[in-house]
Formats: sequence, C-alpha cells, structure tokens
Amino acid sequence: MDRPLGELFATHRVAAGRGVEQAREALSQVFLPVNFPFVPASGSVGMTLNALDVGRVTCGFMRFREEVCIETVEAENYHLDIPVDGRAVMRAGVGPEIHATSRTAGVFTPGKPVRLDCSAWFSQLSVMIPRDELQLELERLLGRESVRPLEYTRELDLTGPGGRMMLQALLTIDEASAMQSGPLAHPLARLRLEQTLIQSLLFAQPHNHSDALLAPAPDPGTRPVSRAVDLLRADPAHPWTVVELAARVSVSARSLQQGFRRSLDTTPMAYLRTVRLEHVREELSRAEPGTDSVTEAATRWGFIHLGRFAAAYRRAFGEHPSQTLRGAGGEPGA
Repeated sequence: MDRPLGELFATHRVAAGRGVEQAREALSQVFLPVNFPFVPASGSVGMTLNALDVGRVTCGFMRFREEVCIETVEAENYHLDIPVDGRAVMRAGVGPEIHATSRTAGVFTPGKPVRLDCSAWFSQLSVMIPRDELQLELERLLGRESVRPLEYTRELDLTGPGGRMMLQALLTIDEASAMQSGPLAHPLARLRLEQTLIQSLLFAQPHNHSDALLAPAPDPGTRPVSRAVDLLRADPAHPWTVVELAARVSVSARSLQQGFRRSLDTTPMAYLRTVRLEHVREELSRAEPGTDSVTEAATRWGFIHLGRFAAAYRRAFGEHPSQTLRGAGGEPGA
C-alpha cells in the first residue's frame, strides 16, 4: 500500500455521536437495517460514520468507540467489510466465523443476515455493491445470460493481489472524495471508479464463476473489433466499459479483449484512452489564455490519476501537456 489506512471519506461525514439509536438509524439508512442487540455498559457506542456513493456503489468508513455487537437483516446486496483497526468476529447466517483483522476481510452475499462482534475502537471500510449490477457485469464478461448467482468464499486476504487491488481502489476514491471538483464530479471519471470497484470484487475474490472468467475466450475475428473501433471513435465521451462495448458488437467481453490484442496489440480501454488523449491534446492546443488548465481538460476526459495521465501524454506526443498548453498561449495547469 502507498500509505497506511486511517479514517477515509472524512469529508463525507454522515453521523458522529454516542447514541445507540442514532447509530442504528444512520447505518440503516446508508447500508441496510441493523440492530444493536446488546447495549454496551456505557449506554453508548461512540460511532463515526462517513459514506458516499460512487455511481451505484456505496463506500463507507465506520468507527466504534465501545465494544459492540451488530446484527443486520437479510442482505439484498453484496457487502465487503474491511477492518482498519481492532478486531471483529463476523458471521453470515449459520456459516463459519470470520476472524477479521487488518489482514482479513469479510465478503457477504445476498440472502443472509450478518452478525459482527467488534472490539472497542474497531473501525472498518464497508463497500455495498447492488446484486443486479454485479450479476449483470458477470454475465457481460462471460458473454452469456442467466448464469447462476455469484457465491463467494467469505474471507478476503487483504495481503494478496486481489485484496491490495481493492484497497488501492478505495484509497483512490478517498483522495477523489476530498476534491471539490475532482473525479467524482465528472461522469466519465466517476463511472471508471465505480467499474473499478465492481470488477475488483469479481476478480479479487474467488467465487463459483472464477474458473469461467479465467478460461480462454474464442477469437471473435476482425469485424467486431472494427465495429468497436468505430463506436469508440464516433463517441469517445460516452462512458464506455468493455462489457457494454462487447454487447454492442455482439461478442463477450473476453472475446473482444482478445480480438483487440490480436488485431491492434492493445485493449479496448487502452485504445479508448488513446482516443481521449487525442481530444485532450486538441483542447489544449486551441485553449484560450486563462480559460482552461491541464487538470480540467484531463479530468473532463476521464483521467483520474494526473501523474499517470501526464506520463501517457508524454509517451503519446513527445511533450508534457503543459507544453502543449503554453504553445497555445495558455498557462500550465498541472
């Protein structure tokens, strides 16, 4: 990890207080109905709750000053609980216990209530992904409909590649959430962050379709690739995803990925990124002095990490984006 985890999404405070009823109402409104079956001896829980929506995905940070027990109703969506400080014992229905720490998170599927027994000063990150969205993304990736519902193994190793990928995505969202006019304010960038969370959960954690996702895909030939290229160039501002693009050209997402690699030695999203870089360059080249900045132009076209954007721009065009802007008579903006 680039930095240790602490309180995330601090600029999106939902609730802070000691009352049990206040905590119950806040958690129920943000995630799903909960109860505190055992009130701490102090009569309070001392909860802090931060939360924000990234598209259809809800991200939250919660901390409890007291030792607490939380029981939820049957979940309608998929939930990921990532401990930050302290320990908790988590259990879905009558399933096995998960001893959650900063190394182990819990993944919970719809249809079962969850119980969390948390230590004092326990804090965690919580991610809620709608069941229909995750299932639809899976079907698009596999290229077929009506597949069996996702069933996850419950423990996520936060020290492995999948766990680190999910944590990095949440840290990126945390940084974006603190920016008043940052990526979350722009539809393209916000959709990209949402897709990162959804696909991270599909590939980070083993489930009953993991083998199918990793199986070789059939070669789609050149025609679907050509049609996809035409779509990307005709409307680069559209918030394209691989699965949507594949559906538009009637192949699976994996087949389209393979077709792009064979025909163009790239991926659909890398190709789209190149097209959007061209549009950023065009905007910077004709910018009026003082009317635009590199940051604004890059974010407008869905580039979230400005350092990576600048490096990609330099590789593509042989100069820094600020040099392009200066050449147009503007001021460097990043």
